[in-house]
Amino acid sequence: MILTPIAQKTRDNTMSSQSFDPRISRIGLAVFILSITAGAGLTVAAQSPYPMLAGALIGLYFLFAIRMANQWEKVAVLRFGRYIGLRGPGLYHIIPVVDSISRYVDQRVRVAGVSAESTLTRDTVPVNVDAIVFWLVWNAEKSILEVQDFAQAVDMSAQTALRESIGRHDLHQMVAEREMLGLELQRILDSKTNPWGITVQSVEIRDVQIPMELQDAMSRQAQAERERQARNILGQAETEIADKFAQASLVYQNNPTALHLRAMNMLYEAIKERGSMVIVPSSAVETMGLGGSLATASLAGARPQ
Repeated sequence: MILTPIAQKTRDNTMSSQSFDPRISRIGLAVFILSITAGAGLTVAAQSPYPMLAGALIGLYFLFAIRMANQWEKVAVLRFGRYIGLRGPGLYHIIPVVDSISRYVDQRVRVAGVSAESTLTRDTVPVNVDAIVFWLVWNAEKSILEVQDFAQAVDMSAQTALRESIGRHDLHQMVAEREMLGLELQRILDSKTNPWGITVQSVEIRDVQIPMELQDAMSRQAQAERERQARNILGQAETEIADKFAQASLVYQNNPTALHLRAMNMLYEAIKERGSMVIVPSSAVETMGLGGSLATASLAGARPQ
């Protein structure tokens, strides 16, 4: 029988969850060594093998009976297959052979990386999305008794929820509103995992990748959009300038003196720089009476320094 990677992982996790936990506490090992040592001493003193045998049996009992869980761990104890309660953190006692224990449940915050490859968005764009899920076990009893492998269940649920969420959003929403997508994923996952005694604290969208061909097309689209905006701004500026010139023409229309002064100011601004040359139609010079002014400016420019 050939198993897929997911099926193989599920089978390995199932076998590990059903196997006996081999963890032996240091306290139990110390009691075992002391019992053997005491039994050996009594055997030598009494010249009888029975103290050694009794010490070995007592040591073996405490070796498997005394267990220890770390501060962040919980473990379920089953007596003849029936659940009798949680143990930990710290030292706890079981009856060997009669009692069995489940896997130790780590109640610290865990991190799961999930990804969705070539998933279509609502506007039919294939994307690759990577996300990080932060979750923890808040009720060890529920997670042990109601879920066979809660870690794998969270991973698979996160992948499914990520694909469903991608299909409900457009590409621009996924790129521009990652925080909203993460909050939606957190809500979906939390509703699924809460009955298992697990809560999802947060989901972060780490990366959204799109095909290179689409990236080039989007880049050209953005460039064209910016060029269109630039042309619109330039046209608006030209319109505003034309309006200002039209308003100025109304002022100069009934005030020739103001027009002459403006013309003289423009000529002055043009010829005040050293070595500049301005060509003015003769009709304009005669109309504005600028002959004398131009001659004076020319003489002033030719005056030796």
